[in-house]
Amino acid sequence: MNRRHFLRAAGACVALPLFGRAAEKRPPKRLVAIHVPLGMMPQFFFPMAGETSSPYLDLLAAHRGQFTVFSGLSHPGVDGNHHAGQCFLTGAPHPGQPTFRNSLSLDQFVAEQIGLENRFPSLALTVKNGDHYGDSLSVSRAGVGIPAEASPRRLYRSLFVAGTPEEKAATLRRIEAGGSVLDLVLDKAARLEKSAAPADRARLAQYFQSVRELEGRLQRSLAWENRPKPSVDYPEPKDIADANFVIEKSKLMFDLIRLALQTDSTRVVTLSLSTFSVVPHVPGVKSETHGLTHHGNEPEKIAELRQIEAAQIGALGYLIQTLRDTKETGASLLDQTQVLYGSCLGNANSHSNQNLPVLLAGGGFKHGRQLAFDTTNNTPLANLFVSMLQRLGLETDKFASSTGTLRGLEA
Repeated sequence: MNRRHFLRAAGACVALPLFGRAAEKRPPKRLVAIHVPLGMMPQFFFPMAGETSSPYLDLLAAHRGQFTVFSGLSHPGVDGNHHAGQCFLTGAPHPGQPTFRNSLSLDQFVAEQIGLENRFPSLALTVKNGDHYGDSLSVSRAGVGIPAEASPRRLYRSLFVAGTPEEKAATLRRIEAGGSVLDLVLDKAARLEKSAAPADRARLAQYFQSVRELEGRLQRSLAWENRPKPSVDYPEPKDIADANFVIEKSKLMFDLIRLALQTDSTRVVTLSLSTFSVVPHVPGVKSETHGLTHHGNEPEKIAELRQIEAAQIGALGYLIQTLRDTKETGASLLDQTQVLYGSCLGNANSHSNQNLPVLLAGGGFKHGRQLAFDTTNNTPLANLFVSMLQRLGLETDKFASSTGTLRGLEA
């Protein structure tokens, strides 16, 4: 008797789809976190009292049912003006102080839970000109920043281009050599630890944790090296040399993020979109962005900065649209992807780290409104993080400075 006849005879025909063919695989849940280090002018980002939209949110009108905007959120104790950017996903207090030590970022916490079966447990990306605080949002469990990739071409090749046999052999040698170096430095550090002062031992403990994390990444890299990479109908991009094309560079990164998620190369992505030290190629703009953020309420500077920020919001709309247009089993890519967009600067003109501009799109939440909290006594931004983690299926009720989940997000 063949298998189908046996199941029918046993009265189990209703269960046949689970045995006769692979069950239809549900799309995975994902997280994309985007930080704009210079913030958004609050008078254009937040809806006024009694209003449901704002000048910037009007630019996302086509997606109004796909996102929620928040006011009255911040990270308690995260100050230090621009230094705060490195804490957007960690909430670690008092950046910029000599004793500051960062903590595990939201994306890395998620990657530990849902990213280890992918070629890249997470991707840390950036668009920038020069080096600034918060160029990478990703921070390891040891409190060490994870370098962010700034080259779309390198990112594309790492995701989708198979190396030649010679290149693969060279990569394997580098991975194995990295393991050998780690063995050597760990042996020396272990001997040093025996004679170290208590304060130095704490630093060595952080160092050991960093090394262990690096060992894990090396082992995963080795396991993936001989597996084929996915093929995509998207040509290898060229890097944009002119840093002032910051909007175009952002959209290019958005395209590659969509492809990385669509091919399940990763499920966790961070992206810092810095406009420091650039004069964006945006109509009506002739000044460097950081200088414009300290506008002193001068109308001409505000008008220029508004053009830049509106272009940034327009680029976000492009990302939301591409994720909506990408279909999966019974859903769109956006339905399964939480897109967090915001800044650790509430008002760059005054270097305020309160009342942060934050928007969450997709991910299966009920959207289409503003959730307004006390703009003076802010609610912890990490409460939103806990709600996001639970929606991702992670059983946790605490992250960083959280005091619970975010009221109203699931209502």
